[in-house]
Amino acid sequence: MSFADLHRAGRPLLLPNAWDHASAAVLVAEGFPAIGTTSLGVAAAAGLPDGTGATRAETVALARRLTPLPCHVTVDIEGGFSEDPAEVGALGAELAALGVAGVNIEDGRDNGRLADPAHQQELIAALKSAASGLFVNARTDTHWLGTGADPVGRIRAYQEAGADGVFVPGLTGEVPIAAVVAAVDVPVNILFSPSGPGVARLAELGVRRISLGSLLFRAALEAVVRTVHAVAAGQDIPPVPGYADVQALSSPGTAGAPPAPGSPAAPR
Repeated sequence: MSFADLHRAGRPLLLPNAWDHASAAVLVAEGFPAIGTTSLGVAAAAGLPDGTGATRAETVALARRLTPLPCHVTVDIEGGFSEDPAEVGALGAELAALGVAGVNIEDGRDNGRLADPAHQQELIAALKSAASGLFVNARTDTHWLGTGADPVGRIRAYQEAGADGVFVPGLTGEVPIAAVVAAVDVPVNILFSPSGPGVARLAELGVRRISLGSLLFRAALEAVVRTVHAVAAGQDIPPVPGYADVQALSSPGTAGAPPAPGSPAAPR
């Protein structure tokens, strides 16, 4: 099944986001057919700030490591790492040549403002022109940045520019989610939030893709802190993957390690 088809068949595509090869490989081993990258995880792992365009090299390097895995890979390219449509298009072509199935491009900028929608249309069109088979998920940060702006006009403009899907992170209310779904003809992506609707309800609202964003990366950091304090306090720690399991994640020709001890089965 193609990456685009995963947005149309059955339940919404639940897209977990990885920050390195091991985190992606273990998710593939759990049966997820597509893996996204998290720009926060990639940036923080490299000791760099997120959303400032500082991680182009790290993002491409990660894509190169992930594409040999038996799954579709979609890459978070922040705002495109350039305001020049030609450079953004070149990045899309480079990623497509590596075997990347899709990219996520956002209109939020590091000054806390939104890009001009007409200019963002140029960046989206450049990606589609440079790599026609690339699934371009166009993200608007109206809610993520708390601008108070209506996302509908922006997502419609991005659809017109050729976006294959649209993404409104920070949107959690059922009424505005349904309004976004009704406003466009392309699949709508929502960022999972513990305070928002669950997967089943999002499916009923017409959402076709549910991203986890940086959630897994942040959960991993919390597990690091919790585990070290448990050891220091002489407390029991939950089962974790063994050395051989982690080694297997990078073994040539393997799809990843066996599921981690105690992990629930993932939807396939």
